[in-house]
Formats: sequence, C-alpha cells, structure tokens
Amino acid sequence: MPPVAKTKNGFEPKTCERCGLKFEWRKKWARDWANVKYCSQKCKG
Repeated sequence: MPPVAKTKNGFEPKTCERCGLKFEWRKKWARDWANVKYCSQKCKG
C-alpha cells in the first residue's frame, strides 16, 4: 500500500465517524486534533 500524503501542516486527513467524509486539519482544531472525530458541528450534534 502506498504511503498516504500528508497535507496541511503535516497532518493526515481524517474520516468523519458520522458521515464518512474525509476532512483535513484546520487551525481551529490545532490544540485538539488528536480528539477530533467529526467534520462539523452538524455531524457532532
């Protein structure tokens, strides 16, 4: 399997647990990226 390209400050994209959408690191998640599981508030709610 080929290595996954890292993007945006070296973080790999994540997959939302609710909708399955791939999403990338955002500055607002900088302190908590390890715990981010959802792509948006709508999916989290």
